[in-house]
Amino acid sequence: MVNLESEITYLPGVGPKRAKVLGDELGIKTFADLLMTFPYKYIDRSKVYRIDEVNTEMPYVQILGRILSFETFEMGPRKERVVAHFTDGTHLMDLTWFNGGKYARTHYKIGEQYIVFGKPTAFNGRINVVHPDIDPSSELQVSGMGMQPYYTLTEKMKKAGFTSRSLERLIKNLLALLDNKLPETLPDSMTQRLNLASRDEALRNIHFPESAKTLEKARVRLKFEELFYVQLNIVRYASDNRRKYRGYIFQSIGKTFNGFYYHRLPFPLTGAQKRVIREIWNDMKSGRQMNRLLQGDVGSGKTLVALMSMLIAIDNGYQACIMAPTEILAEQHLKTIADFLGDMPVRVELLTGIVKGKKRNSILEDLAVGKIDILVGTHAVIEDNVRFARLGMAVVDEQHRFGVAQRAKLWQKSTNPPHVLVMTATPIPRTLAMTLYGDLDVSVIDELPPGRKPVMTQHVYDAQLPQLYESIRRQIRMGRQAYIVFPLIEESEHIDLKNLEDGYETLRQAFPEFKMSKVHGKIKPKEKEEEMQRFASGETQILVATTVIEVGVNVPNASVMVILDAQRFGLSQLHQLRGRVGRGADQSYCILVTGHQLSADTRKRIDIMCDTNDGFRIAEADLKLRGPGDLEGTQQSGMAFDLKIADIARDGQLVQMARDEAQRIIDTDPTMQHPDNAIFVRRLYELRKTNVNWSAIS
Repeated sequence: MVNLESEITYLPGVGPKRAKVLGDELGIKTFADLLMTFPYKYIDRSKVYRIDEVNTEMPYVQILGRILSFETFEMGPRKERVVAHFTDGTHLMDLTWFNGGKYARTHYKIGEQYIVFGKPTAFNGRINVVHPDIDPSSELQVSGMGMQPYYTLTEKMKKAGFTSRSLERLIKNLLALLDNKLPETLPDSMTQRLNLASRDEALRNIHFPESAKTLEKARVRLKFEELFYVQLNIVRYASDNRRKYRGYIFQSIGKTFNGFYYHRLPFPLTGAQKRVIREIWNDMKSGRQMNRLLQGDVGSGKTLVALMSMLIAIDNGYQACIMAPTEILAEQHLKTIADFLGDMPVRVELLTGIVKGKKRNSILEDLAVGKIDILVGTHAVIEDNVRFARLGMAVVDEQHRFGVAQRAKLWQKSTNPPHVLVMTATPIPRTLAMTLYGDLDVSVIDELPPGRKPVMTQHVYDAQLPQLYESIRRQIRMGRQAYIVFPLIEESEHIDLKNLEDGYETLRQAFPEFKMSKVHGKIKPKEKEEEMQRFASGETQILVATTVIEVGVNVPNASVMVILDAQRFGLSQLHQLRGRVGRGADQSYCILVTGHQLSADTRKRIDIMCDTNDGFRIAEADLKLRGPGDLEGTQQSGMAFDLKIADIARDGQLVQMARDEAQRIIDTDPTMQHPDNAIFVRRLYELRKTNVNWSAIS
């Protein structure tokens, strides 16, 4: 039996030099790694054409025949074109090499039978294939060739002489060595019940399928397996936590919560906010640790819900903290919470990187003895020297910017793990939430506060800027304010910054009668705060900015959001920016400005933005257009795992099926002690030995 953990060096056809390239470029270090390197596309090679059937409209063809002769044509110093005249016995065609002609002349023999494969073109009135794939017909059985796999190659691999065909041959060599069936990773009872192919069948057919049908069956099996083990790990992790960790019991709602609710609440809670607060309190008094994800669109009132939840902790004699990904957002939370609380006897402090010296030491000392009720901060909150007297609740805002390990660090700040509320203003499609946040219960605020009108979104072209400026002018004369946003892409910050500076001057000339503020990521925090404050107070009417205003700015009087070069933004980012307006009772507008030349995907994005304000619909569309790895935030923290074959955006049904199967197993055997589940425990252990951080999938 071949050991799949054998080093790739020892596979016939590899050797030390090629093994190093495979390891460095594709992470292929063992036989198993090679086996799990899947093709990115296939071409049906089951049909052999006659030369008289071929035309230049065909994407590719294969023909069985013989080389009659070679001709060489000089093309300048040390360059030549080599042409082989090829026949299938009835008609003639040419095979041409501009590079590698010498190899072709010496390697391919006149009169021997070959299978030629490539893209047909026409030259000198004859069908011609440039740089064809050529195989001796004795090596390929024409009748059973099926679908040819194509593998991803890097530039370094190509320079080292690797081709897709050479990878294909290595995998063929490996599968030939595996005379026994590959070990199964799912029980027969599951594969039969779900009508899945065996693992052996799936791995052989994913590389060399005989037909589209066998390929699809192999894909479904391998996708399900990949998703199933991700979900099993998540569900087991969540179940273990529920059994292991007892949560603090917050039985009473007291004078702090009631005082706020009856005397400080700035507006009536929506039905959705009330429902979510009840869900949170039910967790807090249940005796188990709360791990809840709170999803709500921009402006839906998540911060208010988080504050009221923290007041429950304070009423029960505990402290609370809220952790935000940036200093601006942390400062915004501090201000919002302080404004909500007014003169209530609740002490709130800020801890970020800019809080230093005596002030920092004083906060750390007071926190450790319980004099601070709510700590607002950034990553600084989870530093080792930050100690709470009794941390009972932790709120994590924009969780996608924090890794799971960072969230777990909060647990170490308390004897029992605190109740955890994870908030996001980026609505997460269900299939992605099930995978990124599978260990969390989910609450959704799906109502906007009363009096809010949906933002009207329009798409205009650059040529219509004069009319757009006139519309902005009318809004400002009615007492409103406007944001004008320029794109800022990290790879070319200096170029974009110049665009912003030039654009700012152009806008000053366009609106000489109005005052403007300017904000971007390169100015100092104090200056940025001053500029934003001038805009928030109404001293300036137009705020010219980059995406630094995506979060943390709340100006109810602003009714216009203009996004220039909107094609350079993702859907979620456009939606976040749009959420900066529509915070007051007035009708607000979001204007997406682009040039006329737009790709099909960009047009789709713009159309979706104009069609709906529903963050969940937008997130679903974004997931389908961009895939999970590119979604706002998922790359910052990493999805913790790389799906090799499954696609969360397109395999939603399989995600759900995998989740249901994983849940069924854990419901019946939470500790996975039953002999029937040994196969799952063994496979999870094997996966933990890979370079994937499986402990972070939670």
